[in-house]
Amino acid sequence: MELMRLGEPGAERPFVRDDAGVVRDLSALTAEIDGAFLASDGIARIRDALGRGALPEADVEGLRVGAPVARPGAVICVGQNYAAHAAESGAEPPEQPVLFLKHPNTVVGPFDTVLLPPGAEKVDWEVELAVVISRTARYLPSPEAAREVIAGYAVSNDISERAYQLEVSGGQWSKGKCAETFNPLGPVLVPADEVDPQALRLRSSVNGAPRQDSSTADMVFAVLQLVQEISRFMVLDPGDVINTGTPQGVALSGRFPYLRHGDEMTIEIEGLGAQRQRVRRVRAD
Repeated sequence: MELMRLGEPGAERPFVRDDAGVVRDLSALTAEIDGAFLASDGIARIRDALGRGALPEADVEGLRVGAPVARPGAVICVGQNYAAHAAESGAEPPEQPVLFLKHPNTVVGPFDTVLLPPGAEKVDWEVELAVVISRTARYLPSPEAAREVIAGYAVSNDISERAYQLEVSGGQWSKGKCAETFNPLGPVLVPADEVDPQALRLRSSVNGAPRQDSSTADMVFAVLQLVQEISRFMVLDPGDVINTGTPQGVALSGRFPYLRHGDEMTIEIEGLGAQRQRVRRVRAD
């Protein structure tokens, strides 16, 4: 089962692709796939409706694909969560999870254009497994308890401007992470009980040339541990998104050029789908 939101920005509608590959309209259940819907047992309600044959088949030909969850209240990110990526960044694997935040309005659809800010010259790609939260989580007692607060998983591209992140950061990373369009998400949200988050292949390419190719098995901190750890330091709300880190193979390594106007990224995770974004330079007024 795959949840998705289709339509123009700000006018997306909710759909589900069932196990037979048929896309069905969710409008009878909800107007939106958001935190409130997920917190009200939304995924279980979809399964019940599918089992009863209560969801009509939908014609979605030509519709834009939006992010699979609407208006996340927070986008929490984990840095250097793959040892090889930490090494290519010039750092040792962290002893504690490295956390930073992206502005929620960075989230766009998986095929939307990525905009290069005026003057930005070190824009980088980062394929990441995204966790979407379904229930309020605070001070979780164990990694296993995190299972109960995860709605599902999606593909995320944590776009980063490295000069902003590292050279003019003032000690924090957010300057390099929060430009508009810097977090393509989707194309689908797959329920958590259908995914083994530590056995997924992640890949990225630029203009058809391979960049990243790794597995979530190589994470320094596993997904359930991350969710528990984050809940110690902030309250997680339904609909929040956690980007769980990227593997080696980014431009920051020095092995590849940074993104330029006209480049095309492909970002994919086994079982969760693929994204594709064209890069466009924004000119200053």
